Amino acid sequence: MPALSPTMEEGNIVKWLKKEGEAVNAGDALCEIETDKAVVTMESNDDGVLAKILVEEGSKNVRLGSLIALLVEEGKDWKQVDVPSVKVSPTAVPTATQITDVPAPKPVAPAVKLGLRMSPAARHIIDTHGLDTSSITPTGHRGIITKEDALKFLAQKKAPGEKPIPATPTPPPEKIPTSPPAASPAPVSGRPSFPPVSIPGKPHTEGMFSEIPASNIRKVIAKRLTESKSSIPHAYATTDCDLGAVLQLRKELAKDNIKVSVNDFIIKATAAALKQMPNVNVTWNGEEATPLESIDISIAVATDRGLITPIIKQAASKGIQEIAASAKVLAQKARDGKLLPEEYQGGSFSISNLGMFGITGFSAVINPPQSCILAVGRSRVELALTEGEEGNPQLCQKQVMNVTLSSDSRLVDDELASKFLECFRKNLENPLHCALV
Repeated sequence: MPALSPTMEEGNIVKWLKKEGEAVNAGDALCEIETDKAVVTMESNDDGVLAKILVEEGSKNVRLGSLIALLVEEGKDWKQVDVPSVKVSPTAVPTATQITDVPAPKPVAPAVKLGLRMSPAARHIIDTHGLDTSSITPTGHRGIITKEDALKFLAQKKAPGEKPIPATPTPPPEKIPTSPPAASPAPVSGRPSFPPVSIPGKPHTEGMFSEIPASNIRKVIAKRLTESKSSIPHAYATTDCDLGAVLQLRKELAKDNIKVSVNDFIIKATAAALKQMPNVNVTWNGEEATPLESIDISIAVATDRGLITPIIKQAASKGIQEIAASAKVLAQKARDGKLLPEEYQGGSFSISNLGMFGITGFSAVINPPQSCILAVGRSRVELALTEGEEGNPQLCQKQVMNVTLSSDSRLVDDELASKFLECFRKNLENPLHCALV
């Protein structure tokens, strides 16, 4: 299993594109692997014949460096290839050092009977001392094993000269009574003593729940967002932007069959602001700021597998129509899971737009090591006073959009963030001027 992204620790085998015994040339696609970012095609580095597939399609959490297939030279009998004796597990594959020096297995605590309920403190005591839950008498509400129950059983077990209470022995099969056992009395509340867990292949019943496994992408998103909020000092600044000039320019471009969105103008205005204020176009390397020469804008795209941020490279040097075309292609590739690693790795500034979902305004979480992320809400109509003829004020309608800048205070202080937002607002409200920056 190769490392197909910098943050990848394990991958899922989505589909094998070659069959056993099929000839393979260098550069041919072998299989599709779901990384922590997208579904990436793994290519062969050598010529040969695919002799053996060791990890089948659908295998999940395959660790980096584990053996997934065998390739032999052309002309050799691929059917007689020797398969390594080390079994490859899709969930945990030992590395070379672990194979030669395997630690002694730790004693496993007795399994907890399904449906048995216990308090967190009781569970900790039982797991720590390896107690058998079948010998503990629960006294808690609705059959819950309490902390006192676990401590009482532990004291009996450790008492000198006193043996723990043995479990009631099961009678031989011939002595088991044929009459059906009496049904357990229903709880006073009318609710079951524990929620039933769903079993694959069996129909659901009332009150049943299922556990949905998280994909690699969502695991990485959760990890990175937690690290970002816990380690980066977030600061927030909000402003409103008048979209009158942008909406009017869109109408003019539509007459020439040029279709661009408001989000495309936002990307262009952001890139122009970063070019005007290079102090914001920086990243954090762990100790200090690192200035960036290229202005690469990451745009947040929601997919079925989670949020991913493809990058529009050199956004400051691109026109609005070129930005629109790039954003459309990248968004579709992100939804299809076909982004290449270079199309989502890096970036100097992120934009997250939830206006199309009806969100008025929100605060986004910074995507490290970037310094800022711009959260864009939906536009709204407001009444405002403007100067009319002969200086008389007139009441008119304005299309206003709310934006919030989340900035890393170690890199962008409040004053710099305020100046950047003001520069962005001017660029967006004057799109023709923005195109000349």
